[in-house]
Amino acid sequence: MQPTYATLPDRVKAAVIDGFLLIVAMYAISEILNLFDNVPNYVRIVLAIIVFLLYDPFFTSFYGGTIGHSYSNIEVKKLSDHNHKISFPIAIIRFLAKAGLGWLSLLTVAGNEKKMAIHDHLAQSVVLSIEGEQ
Repeated sequence: MQPTYATLPDRVKAAVIDGFLLIVAMYAISEILNLFDNVPNYVRIVLAIIVFLLYDPFFTSFYGGTIGHSYSNIEVKKLSDHNHKISFPIAIIRFLAKAGLGWLSLLTVAGNEKKMAIHDHLAQSVVLSIEGEQ
């Protein structure tokens, strides 16, 4: 069966959802920490960095996509084998490239048949539409 590659609007929708969820998570962590007296600033900074840096790689490597991906009916798979998720270290590299390039990374999506962004090329991943749920 021929895979269906995720469209740019689906990818953008997933990114917006994930951005919103990250803001909510950071706010929730901040509010929880406010319940305690004298929480050092470095604890707040470390927790914010952990949430920001690990959200995407964790969900992508263990579940095939983030919450935004799931809501958008798309998933991240290995380019060489669409039945397997990418590994955690590769997911970190993919995320860092995506975060570093920002929206520029998506410029290549329309220019190739597998709709791969720059960070997908780097990680050797593809983003597929989940069949039967479009």
